[in-house]
Amino acid sequence: MKRISAFGDDALGDLDAVGLVDALRAGTVSAAELVEAAIARTEAVNPALNGLAHEAFDRARTRVNSSRSFGGYFDGVPSFLKDNVAVAGIPTMSGTDAWDPRPEPAHGAFAKGFLSTGLVLLGKTQLSEFGFSASAEHPRLGPVRNPWNTDHTAGASSSGSAAFVAAGVVPIAHANDGGGSIRIPAACNGLVGLKPSRGRLPLDKDMRQMPVRIVANGVVSRSVRDTAAFYREMERAYANPKLPPIGDITHPGTQRLRVAVCTRSISRDASPEVRELTLKTAALLEELGHRVTTIDNPVPQRFMHDFLLYWAFLAFALVRGGRRTFGPSFDRTRLDNLTLGLERHAGRNLHRLPLAIARLSRIRRVTSRLAETYDVVLTPTLADVTPPIGHLDPTADYEQIIDRLIDWVAYTPLQNASGEPAISLPLAASASGLPVGMMFAAPLGQEARLLRLAYELEQARPWPSLKA
Repeated sequence: MKRISAFGDDALGDLDAVGLVDALRAGTVSAAELVEAAIARTEAVNPALNGLAHEAFDRARTRVNSSRSFGGYFDGVPSFLKDNVAVAGIPTMSGTDAWDPRPEPAHGAFAKGFLSTGLVLLGKTQLSEFGFSASAEHPRLGPVRNPWNTDHTAGASSSGSAAFVAAGVVPIAHANDGGGSIRIPAACNGLVGLKPSRGRLPLDKDMRQMPVRIVANGVVSRSVRDTAAFYREMERAYANPKLPPIGDITHPGTQRLRVAVCTRSISRDASPEVRELTLKTAALLEELGHRVTTIDNPVPQRFMHDFLLYWAFLAFALVRGGRRTFGPSFDRTRLDNLTLGLERHAGRNLHRLPLAIARLSRIRRVTSRLAETYDVVLTPTLADVTPPIGHLDPTADYEQIIDRLIDWVAYTPLQNASGEPAISLPLAASASGLPVGMMFAAPLGQEARLLRLAYELEQARPWPSLKA
């Protein structure tokens, strides 16, 4: 077991992003000092964590050493984007090496919004191949390791971002979530990970074209206030009139909530250890005055089969359209067994896809009925503690990988299909000392409710950090 921490006595210190903004405004640090500290921290820990996909260090230096102010609340705070969104001048490889890198001609919709907040781009972070696995363990690119214990996975697909934020390289980084990929690495690395409502933040064109828009962009951070500040600032750049605004959430709410707690996923109960930790979180909520009720899982068994088929269809489209999408250098023999197995699964079941999509599109009927009685639903983020590297080995037989994946990632896909928000908070730890996430879900558009509750829980049970 080896812990990896980049925290030190430099310009970044142990401050979160909001703390760095305060320091920049007070003049105690400069943006150039923050960027140099973050570059040094990246170079120090990346050999152990393997979170970096593409570096843009000189670009970041040029940005902060120019006399021009770029504006935005976070102006001067270093950060990363995940390597599945378009950034001008940097290739988008989506966690694979199945084609030759080609620099993007322009920013995608999300990068434009993200950078408009003033965050300074240091580069792009690693993910599992196309984001399909909950662990980034590419056979050639190598695994992304957990800074709490490098024998274990950092989760996925936003693995590099989460590993770097937890290790103290940067205070906040981009993540996105098509089946749990903000919440899963947040849970594994002891971070705050909010998957927002569908339509809350902009998507790049390829993600907008999905039949069911399961992907949502967001961030991972070490503090609730960083996540809240990011959504406040993004809302100033991009506000969806179909959703209630989040606004400026800076403190806990006073409303006592009706909380449903469910430890059973659609297919299995959580492990005994995770179940006990979830019930301890429920007890904390009761101590804080919230009304907690234990419920059975109301989601039909068919849901996971439908979600898997839709997921597989996305792999099918990527593999079959690889040359058209990624260029003539695309080589499907360089894809991992999970991607190719998903493609085969979709190919055998395409006749079932229309009904699966129809049922996924209607799943919010189930969650809306639940919302008539409860304000928030508590589940564990994951069904078991964080596994070691190799548990989701992408070179293994497809059936082994997918069985283990579905077994572990049992709770998060629901909100991707329903479009509703959910947040993972690092409120627990395993007996071995690894973070364990607790997930809170709310009705569409109710991110503010989740953030107020998150502030309250952060104050009541402060979570550990690798800075200690």
